[in-house]
Amino acid sequence: MSNQAKPIPSAPEYTGVGAPLAELDEEAIVAPAARARPIPRISIQAFCENGATAEIIQIASEDRRLAKAHVSVHMGGIEAAVIHYQQNPTPNLIVLESSLPPEHLVSELDRLAENCDPGTKVLVIGQVNDVMLYRELLRRGVSEYLVEPIEPLQLMEAISNLYNNPDTEPVGHVYAFVGAKGGVGSSTICHNTAWALSEALKSNVVIADLDLAFGTTGLDFNQDPMQGIADALSTPERLDEVLLDRLLTKCSEHLSIFAAPVVLDRDYDISVEGCDQVIDVVRQNVPYVAVDLPHLWTAWAKSVMLQADEVIITAAPDLANLRNAKNLVDLLAQMRRNDSKPRLVMNMVNMPKRPEISIKEFESAVGLKAISVIDFDSETFGQAANNGQMIEELNAKAKPAAGFRDIALAITNRRDTHVAKKSSALAPFLEKFKLKL
Repeated sequence: MSNQAKPIPSAPEYTGVGAPLAELDEEAIVAPAARARPIPRISIQAFCENGATAEIIQIASEDRRLAKAHVSVHMGGIEAAVIHYQQNPTPNLIVLESSLPPEHLVSELDRLAENCDPGTKVLVIGQVNDVMLYRELLRRGVSEYLVEPIEPLQLMEAISNLYNNPDTEPVGHVYAFVGAKGGVGSSTICHNTAWALSEALKSNVVIADLDLAFGTTGLDFNQDPMQGIADALSTPERLDEVLLDRLLTKCSEHLSIFAAPVVLDRDYDISVEGCDQVIDVVRQNVPYVAVDLPHLWTAWAKSVMLQADEVIITAAPDLANLRNAKNLVDLLAQMRRNDSKPRLVMNMVNMPKRPEISIKEFESAVGLKAISVIDFDSETFGQAANNGQMIEELNAKAKPAAGFRDIALAITNRRDTHVAKKSSALAPFLEKFKLKL
């Protein structure tokens, strides 16, 4: 344990500096799950006294944020830890649960410190909520102190704060866009939302097109890049900030694309590790990454979806979309227990002469409320696609343009103050009534 340890402030979040304050809230509402950022490849050993705490740590160890960390859970508390490290090297982080009174806890930690490597961090879970104890523990080199009972997200946030330097820019958010069925317009939703996000927040956004053979990102933005994401995926270990800058294609002041090659004379063998490595490099350099996932089911596609900060499912109102969307929602609920539910976007609604499932019935069946419902509009979308433009570029007053901004604000937990400030005609009278009270 280091004797120079200091309280670790919470890692900052991107708040969209430069966002037009007339249009957006000054700060994002940071969801609890968003505060716990991905944790690097470290070793964590926990020594618990209670089975309930051990179970919570085990649940946290299975979360996507700790996917790179190696976590082992032991029973016996501090006493077991002291005995263990007399014979074994210490890991990057030791998590200790203790019900000892403050004076005994401090003395036991002193015993543990005799066998701790200088670089090892210690996180203590105790039962005494006392600021003097907290300060004493920090003075003796303990990195963090949590008071029971704890939740998996609370533990992950505490670990994240220890290993994500608050003095550096935080890791960017990854949004995975997936279609419930082929041809439902997931790529169109992804591209327009990313563009709206970059324009609304005035923050850098990268679109990663993982449909290597048939991706439409280049077409939709009227670009024909010579290099792109396939070059990064072929040798992911070479990708760094300099190479990333060369491979990205800039489409506007704040939006760049990682375009797909869209050639069929080669095979695309993507590994889970390579895909994860490329996305990690991108998210280290920009605050927002929109991943355009193709409609296929492979190990790497599944991994990207499960590791993303937010999943946006695009669906059309028919039976096949309903079945597939429900399957996706169920899988995500099972595999991402500590994350918020995926977002649902209903696209191509009210198509002429097509029997449709009502939006209300669709939402009820999948257990999600749509964050946006976009009507079928072949003329507007067709013209934008042919021009290589986004909908808002083509016609800022078009109804879908407002829908894409709604999606962008929803997935970043922001709200449009224009909408929030709308009030009824009685508002002035109600305000006067308040002043008189």
